[in-house]
Amino acid sequence: MAERERAGVFIDADLERSADCSTANFEIHVSSKPRPGRDTPNEDAAGVFDLGRGGVVVAVADGLGGLPRGQAAAACAVETLWGHVTVGELEPEHLRSAILDAFEEANRDIIASGNGGTTLVVAEIQGDRLRTYHVGDSAAMLVGQRGARKWETISHSPVGYGVAAGLIDEAKALEHEDRHYLSNHLGTPEMHIEVGSPVKFADKDTLLVASDGVLDNIAPEMLGDIIRKGPLDRAAERVIEEVEARTVPEDATGKPDDATFILVRRRPRSKPRAGTGATR
Repeated sequence: MAERERAGVFIDADLERSADCSTANFEIHVSSKPRPGRDTPNEDAAGVFDLGRGGVVVAVADGLGGLPRGQAAAACAVETLWGHVTVGELEPEHLRSAILDAFEEANRDIIASGNGGTTLVVAEIQGDRLRTYHVGDSAAMLVGQRGARKWETISHSPVGYGVAAGLIDEAKALEHEDRHYLSNHLGTPEMHIEVGSPVKFADKDTLLVASDGVLDNIAPEMLGDIIRKGPLDRAAERVIEEVEARTVPEDATGKPDDATFILVRRRPRSKPRAGTGATR
């Protein structure tokens, strides 16, 4: 476990505080906790992979099917991604293919091993460009400093599609009786990968990548308000506090589940001091 966490891979994690996985170019905090009151392993997995040269890949997987199959499937997804994107000096133009290959290989391995299934959401950031890839209802959301949601994935579920179509109110979706159903996941021959368009990742934007243990307990508008400003470590703690407030008390009305998320911001770029520059 410790070796994996130092490498940026979190499997069966139970973090008391968010882990600082920041790189030279990005502030990054990871949180992963098992379902409250359950003594079985955390079936979520997460990964943070520094590519150097201004690039990073982050990922969250949420295993399905119960112990040990869900945990093994999520671990397979994140570790397969790790192997594909951290091999040698991967050129930026080859990253998309490496990520898609990782999805396909993990899907084949999960089917072959009979390890149930898992969701997987991946975000690649190169410079000031963000692209997402996902299967299932683990999701990514990019929020501006003023709270505008600049980009978000659509969950591959009946409820997710209903929200995207405007047929289900996103706040009411948290209480929908069918919110646990999925229409797409790794571990099936029908798995399909949704690839997002490249979007700008501005200096003061915040990216959230999370499992449904977070997303099914905090409405998107509130999540955006929590993460959009202030120190990133404090934003992570506030997300943890909000999830626990809805799932830990005996009379809680939320959805107790493994909860994993990653927050990412660009580090401020230094500006030339006034009066400096080349002269001749």
